Amino acid sequence: MSDNQRAQVGQDSHVEVELVDEENNRERMAFDLVADSAADFALGRVGVGTPLGKAIRGKFVGSVVPYVMGDIRQVRILSASPLQAPATDDAAARRQAILDEARRKAERTNSDMFASSYSGKWGDYSTDEIEGVDNE
Repeated sequence: MSDNQRAQVGQDSHVEVELVDEENNRERMAFDLVADSAADFALGRVGVGTPLGKAIRGKFVGSVVPYVMGDIRQVRILSASPLQAPATDDAAARRQAILDEARRKAERTNSDMFASSYSGKWGDYSTDEIEGVDNE
């Protein structure tokens, strides 16, 4: 038995799994299992607190684990190895930056909608001169 066959899935592991659906179709998926604060699915990082992370953490290569999500019914763990460089926790900062940008754009949209619907006796309302509003 090789070392990879005895490997156990844990945080900071690179994992390859096979997702098995209700019709026994199989799809391979590889990802890094990381702390939730470093999770970023777009970068191939799945958090240990996610349903998939919880299902496979602590299991050994070769295990078939029940995992019901959509049409998926189980997960077979194909390989697990330690990450060469553990994921950094900067994913939380990236998510916050994205949320801040979305909030800024929503505030701009709200200001523009108000301005387009407002007409007062002293003239129209314009967001062009409001301090702190990005006038792109």
